[in-house]
Amino acid sequence: GGALWRGGSGEEPEQFGVFWQAWDIVQQNFVDRNALDPTAMTYGAIRGMVAALGDEGHTAFLTPEERERQQSDLSGTFSGIGAQLGIRDQLPVIVAPFDGSPADQAGVKAGDIIIKVDGEDVTTLPLNEIVAKIRGPEGTEVTLSLLRPDENRSLEVTITRGEIKVPAASWAMIPGTQVALIRLSQFSANALPDVVRSVNEAKQAGAEALIVDVRNNPGGLLEQAISVTSQFLKDGNVLLEEDAQGRRKAYAVESGGVATDLPLAVLINPGSASSAEIFAGAIQDHGRGQLVGETTFGTGTVLQPYILDDGSALLLGTRQWLTPNGRLIRKQGISPDVAVELPIEADLLTPEEVKRMTAEELSASADTQMLKALELLGARPSAE
Repeated sequence: GGALWRGGSGEEPEQFGVFWQAWDIVQQNFVDRNALDPTAMTYGAIRGMVAALGDEGHTAFLTPEERERQQSDLSGTFSGIGAQLGIRDQLPVIVAPFDGSPADQAGVKAGDIIIKVDGEDVTTLPLNEIVAKIRGPEGTEVTLSLLRPDENRSLEVTITRGEIKVPAASWAMIPGTQVALIRLSQFSANALPDVVRSVNEAKQAGAEALIVDVRNNPGGLLEQAISVTSQFLKDGNVLLEEDAQGRRKAYAVESGGVATDLPLAVLINPGSASSAEIFAGAIQDHGRGQLVGETTFGTGTVLQPYILDDGSALLLGTRQWLTPNGRLIRKQGISPDVAVELPIEADLLTPEEVKRMTAEELSASADTQMLKALELLGARPSAE
């Protein structure tokens, strides 16, 4: 038997004998005695167990240091390159660069696979270790070796890290139309006030319809998803949550929304994840507006942190999200009402860019998803 204390429920599955057998063989026979660090080996075993659950990119194990770093993430400020990372097909990918971030300005695109960080291969590392390598003090540089699958080419990008302060929402009137574009870049702590301000300013500017863009929005805080979605709905539910026993809990729409009547279209793509999928699913189930673009990422688990005795943590998907009509988001994603695939070289138009464009430039833009949404709202940009 193993030399470690075997506490817990006492109801160990019989298969656990094999684990201790392997542990003992490693302890007795591995050639590099210095590598036999029980903490590192235990963490490695837990990581393996978590990975076997198949909740890719979501359920995770964090060391005490990683847990500290994660807590700074959703506050909305940290120093790094400004991109959401994820795991797809066992490889680390850029889910989405934040608008205007150093990563965005350096030309990093959603879907890029991260092969190396500063020359070191990271393809087999856990996501949180890759994040740790990419982050660093403001003003320092980091070089990413990326593979862009759509163009089948690899590229090296050197990025100067900066303080990442991400506004949750920004907006612009679309030239030659009465439609406002509201870009929701993440559901961080300031999402609700940002969205309410954007909608109110757009209405004052004469907006008669809205396009809400949650493409490459990696999600964020659940309460923000509920409050933001409630700005566009009158009643009913924003989402349902189901636990391991199949018990369901409904989260109701909060009353007093600022945009419950304006015609609406929502832009989605595979970079839309988590809270962005809750938002899109609710808009779709309520028949509130059409979803345009491509199927979303499919992150539908609620992470419950369990702090372990040494300060490390299990982030476990203990509940899953369903749309108001009971559709599962996890691994399915939300499908658009009108599918429009965007050519890979196309840049997603941000409000900052739209502000500077003429109606002609906008009509000629490669952002076919945005142009389709305008068409569905009956607004073709015209130069009046």
